Formats: sequence, structure tokens, C-alpha cells
Amino acid sequence: MSLIAKETQNGAVTIIHLNGDVLGGPDAAQLNDRLHQLVSSGNLKVVLDLAGVSFMNSSGLGMLIGGLTTMKNAGGSLKLANPAERIQSLLVITKLSTLFSTYKSVEEAIESFT
Repeated sequence: MSLIAKETQNGAVTIIHLNGDVLGGPDAAQLNDRLHQLVSSGNLKVVLDLAGVSFMNSSGLGMLIGGLTTMKNAGGSLKLANPAERIQSLLVITKLSTLFSTYKSVEEAIESFT
């Protein structure tokens, strides 16, 4: 099963819907490749929808940081939406909540770009 369940577009914002457990590894490469493709085509506003993610380990967090770095280096931004309570806690504990803009819904994340 692919980590990227689907991808939708809302105006200039690309929403990548993730699914399953985020454990880094091949998933990291898949997400990283996709973000580089988006940057190459000028899509610099990305929301990662975490609604379908049930578990994330440190490699998964590293993958998110890599994605954030990719987007920032290109002059874009990456925001998180719908993190489960457990994943939100993980972001807070690791102090990554200060790095990521996190929103309760995809709609709120999209609106934050305006």
C-alpha cells in the first residue's frame, strides 16, 4: 500500500493525503520525490493531510522534516492537517510543533495560505 493515498488540488494548494503508518524508509523516498516534482512544476504550497495516519515513528518525523526543508528551500511551505492526538503529542514532545504549522482541518490549512 502506498503512503500517498491521493492528491487533490485546491487553487494553488496541493493536498497530499497520507494513509497508514508513517515509518520513513521507502515511504520517505516516495513523498520526497513527489515534493520535488511539485517544486519543479512551481507548486510551492503543500498541505499534508494526516487524517489517515495512525502511527508515526522517528523516521516518519524525519521524513516530515525533510519534506518541510525541501519546500522551504524552494521558497514554498508545507503545512500539516488533521494530525491524530498521538501524532500531535509527538510533535509537541519533540518540539517539532514549533517547526510545523499544524491545523485541525485541511480547510483551515488551505485558508492559512491566503
